Amino acid sequence: MAHLEGIRFIAFDLDGTLIDSVPDLADATDKAVQALGFPPVTVEQVTTWIGNGADILISRALSRSQDIDPDLDPALHQEARQLFNRFYEEGGHKQSKLYPGVKETLAAFHQANVPMAIVTNKPSQFVPHLLEQHGIADYFVDVIGGDTFLLKKPDPFALHWLMEKHQLAASEILMVGDSRNDILAGKAATCYVVGLTYGYNYGQPISASDPDIVLDHFSLLADVVKLGS
Repeated sequence: MAHLEGIRFIAFDLDGTLIDSVPDLADATDKAVQALGFPPVTVEQVTTWIGNGADILISRALSRSQDIDPDLDPALHQEARQLFNRFYEEGGHKQSKLYPGVKETLAAFHQANVPMAIVTNKPSQFVPHLLEQHGIADYFVDVIGGDTFLLKKPDPFALHWLMEKHQLAASEILMVGDSRNDILAGKAATCYVVGLTYGYNYGQPISASDPDIVLDHFSLLADVVKLGS
């Protein structure tokens, strides 16, 4: 197993990396589009549409494609997004669950005094409840949502912000994610990147985005980042 030396900080994506949230996202998306008279959407479809934030997810659902309809009515989109927010909140994220090994591995890093952050494109309003619900909120020193800054992944802005705040060199921060947006953000920030194979990546293998290391299981991260080294 390849491992990385000198990592002092780890940034994690959320959906598809720490939490399998697609059942709740798909449910809220389906209810939103059906409320507007559109045909239902499936979990399989939504799995290929998420990763760029809720606005793009809803645009893709209304377009019924990963490619957004350029003639999509902005007013319709806004109404669908508001419905999505309502249904997603009302659902209480009850179908979402941590991936195997996530809690134990995060606990080990926390115990080893490795500071960690969330860098997700999910709207900020939904993130704290999810972290609390799964008992992992206390592990993160920063939580950055898709609307925390003007720029979100694949832009490296959040990673640069973390580097500046925590006085880190690019070689000292690791980005861990499941989609090409995570890999592109990490590469643009010139930090190390681990890609996970089990998440949501538009139906493409994460290896195609050329992360530094590819892992099939979250717990293997403890072997990549040598604790106490």
